[in-house]
Amino acid sequence: MSMHFEKKLPVPAEIKAAYPLSERSRQVKLKRDQQIRDIFTGKSDRFLLIIGPCSADREDAVLEYLDRLAAVQEKVEDRILIIPRIYTNKPRTNGKGYMGLLHQPDPSEKPDLLAGIIAIRELHMRSIEQTGLTAADEMLYPENYRYLDDVLSYVAVGARSVEDQQHRMTVSGMDIPAGMKNPTSGDLRVMFNSIIAAQARHNFIYRGWDVTSDGNELAHVVLRGSVNKHGNCLPNYHYEDLLLTERLYDQYDLKNPAIIVDCNHANSNKQAQEQIRISHEVLHSRSCNPDLKKLVKGLMIESYLVSGRQDIVGGEGHVYGKSITDPCLGWEESEALILDLYERL
Repeated sequence: MSMHFEKKLPVPAEIKAAYPLSERSRQVKLKRDQQIRDIFTGKSDRFLLIIGPCSADREDAVLEYLDRLAAVQEKVEDRILIIPRIYTNKPRTNGKGYMGLLHQPDPSEKPDLLAGIIAIRELHMRSIEQTGLTAADEMLYPENYRYLDDVLSYVAVGARSVEDQQHRMTVSGMDIPAGMKNPTSGDLRVMFNSIIAAQARHNFIYRGWDVTSDGNELAHVVLRGSVNKHGNCLPNYHYEDLLLTERLYDQYDLKNPAIIVDCNHANSNKQAQEQIRISHEVLHSRSCNPDLKKLVKGLMIESYLVSGRQDIVGGEGHVYGKSITDPCLGWEESEALILDLYERL
C-alpha cells in the first residue's frame, strides 16, 4: 500500500476532556461570538479587523503579539472589533513547506500531528485566558474543526479549499462566521456557490458519522485577489470589484451579505507593505457609497512582531516574531495602521 497508518489519533471529545476550556473562557467566547454576529447581521456598525501572523509558528511570539493587540483593542473598541489570526494550518500550493503548528509544533523538527493537535488547542485557550480575545483560524482539514470548535470565533476557508464539498458542508454545520475566499482562478461565482452550499442544510458523512447540518447564515465573501494563466496577480479590492460583488450578492438569495477584503495574498502580490495602502483604499470606497459601507464589514491583514519573512532556521539565525511563511507587517506599522483606520472610520 502507498498509505501507511502511523497511529490512531484521539477523537475531539477526548482531547477536549484532557484540555478543557475554563468557564471564564467559555463566557468570553459567548460574548465575543455575539458581538461578531451582530456585525454580520447589521445590528452593530463596528468594523472587523482580522489581523495577525500569516502562520502561528511559535506560542511565545504569538502570545506576545496578542498581548500587544489586546492593548490596542481597548483603544479602538467603540469602532473596531479585532479578531486575531491564529492560523495553525497552512495549505501549501505544491505540497511543500511549513504546514503550520498542527503539523510541526517545532518548525525545525519532524511533523508530530498528535503533539500538534494539543499545541494548537492550548495556544487558542491561552489566547483567550491571557488576552480575552477569541481568534480566527484557517480550516485546512474539515475533520479537525471539532478539536477547536469551542474556542474559535471565525473560520477562513482558503482559495484552494473553497471548491471542496467537504469544506462547504462542514461550514454548513458551524454557528460562527466563515469567510469563503474566492478561488485562485478569481471566478467569483465559484465562491458564491460555496456560500450558497454553506448556508444550506445538508446530510453527509463526517468523522465516521451520518450527520445533518442546519446551514450557516454567517458564511460570506472574502476577496483575496487571483492569479491569471501567466502567473500574474490580479487584485479584486478596487471600487469596481466591490460593486461587482454587490451585484452578484443581489442575484442570490443569501442571508447577511458581507464582504471581507484580504489585503495580502494576490491583492498585494504578497508585498506586505501594500496592505496599508489597500486598507486605505477600501475604507475610501466605503465612504463613497452607503451601500458598500454596509456591505464591506472588515479587512484581513497579515502582521507579526517583526516585518518581512524568513526561512525556517534555528539557533542564532532565527529572528523571534518574524514570519516563516508569507511576509507580514511589523508591529509598529501594524499598531499605527489600526489607529489610523480608527480615525478614518
